[in-house]
Amino acid sequence: MRLTGHAYPWDVLGDPGFVARTEAFETVALASAYHSVRAATPSHPKHQLVNASYAALYRPVRPTAWQGRRLRPLVPTWMSTSDSWSAAADRLRAAGLRVSAWVVLTHNTRLGTEFPDVAVVNCFGDRYPYALCPSHEEVRAYAALLAAEAAAGADEVSLEACGQLGLTHGSHHEKTDNAWTTTAQRWLSVCCCSACQQGWSARGLDPVWVLSTLREAVRSSAEVPFADELLATRHEATDLLRAEVLSGLDVPVILHAHPDPWATGASPGLTPSAGPDVSGLVVPAWPTDSAPVVASAVASGRPVHAYVTVLQSEDGLVDHARAVAKAGATGLAIYHLGMAPAWRLPTITAVVKAACSASSTGSG
Repeated sequence: MRLTGHAYPWDVLGDPGFVARTEAFETVALASAYHSVRAATPSHPKHQLVNASYAALYRPVRPTAWQGRRLRPLVPTWMSTSDSWSAAADRLRAAGLRVSAWVVLTHNTRLGTEFPDVAVVNCFGDRYPYALCPSHEEVRAYAALLAAEAAAGADEVSLEACGQLGLTHGSHHEKTDNAWTTTAQRWLSVCCCSACQQGWSARGLDPVWVLSTLREAVRSSAEVPFADELLATRHEATDLLRAEVLSGLDVPVILHAHPDPWATGASPGLTPSAGPDVSGLVVPAWPTDSAPVVASAVASGRPVHAYVTVLQSEDGLVDHARAVAKAGATGLAIYHLGMAPAWRLPTITAVVKAACSASSTGSG
C-alpha cells in the first residue's frame, strides 16, 4: 500500500512541526500549480488561514517560457518567494520523502473570466468561468506548458483536472445544490463552446438541433439521442489534452480520474484509451460508501490510489479505509495534511494502518 499525503507549500514553510505529521507517508503531493482556495492551516504556528485568491504557479513564471501566450499563469502574491514549491520540497526531501508536483490544469477562474471564449459554456449560453475547455488548442498548449513548468525537479506528477470541468463547482457562497436532477446536471455539464460544436459537426450533428434538444432535456430530465457523440467529443479533447501534457513530462504521472466516463471536474471520466499512458490513477473515494468506485477503477488494469479525505466526519473512516483496500486500491492518497487539525492526526494514523493491514492480508 503506497501512502501519499497532500499539502500546500504554505503548510510546510514556516512550520518546523510539519514533517513530523508525514511520518506514515513516503510521498507528499505538494501543490505546484493550483486553483484559488481559502485554506485552513490549523496546525501552523504563524497563521490559521491562507487566502489564495487566484490560480497560481508556485514555481518561477519564466517570461521566456510564456512570451507571446495569451493564457499564462501568475505568481502567488501571498507567498514570500517565487519558488515556494522548491523551498518546501527541499525540506520534505531532507526528511527522506519523495515529492510529487500536484498540478491542476483546467480549473482557473481568473483565465476563464478574462478569456471567456475558451471557458466551458452550457446549452443555455451560461459560461462556467472556473472551467477551461480542452477542446480549444490554446487551452491544451497552456496546460502542457503549465505542467512542464510546474513539474521541473519533481519526483512524479499528480495530475488533476486533466479534462473538462462541468456544472458542479464548490465555490464561495455556492447556491446550486439539489437544483437539478442527476440527468439534468449531466446535460448542463456538456460544453457547448465553439470548439465543441465543431466536434459535434464532425460527427454529423447539427449544433442548433443539439442545443435546443439539450435545453429541453435539462427541463424534462430526459435522455438525448446523441449522447454517444457528445461523450466522444469530450473524450477526444481529453485524450488530446492528456497526450500533449504527458509529452512534456519525464517523470511518472498519477492521473486524477473517475471510472464514470461522464464525470467532469477535478477527476474527469476515464476515456477508453486512458490508463496505459500513466503510472496509476487517483480515484475520489469520499464519501465513505465509495469503495465500489475504487473497484470499478481497478478494472481498468492500472494501479489505483484511493483519494480519501480525513476532513469529514470520522464515523466510518477506518472501516472505509479497509473497504477501499479490499476493493483493490494499491495506494492511499490522504487529503489533507495541512488542513487537518492536530486532533485529527490519530485518525490519519488509524486510517493508514487499517488500509495497510487490509492490503497486506491479500484482501486488496
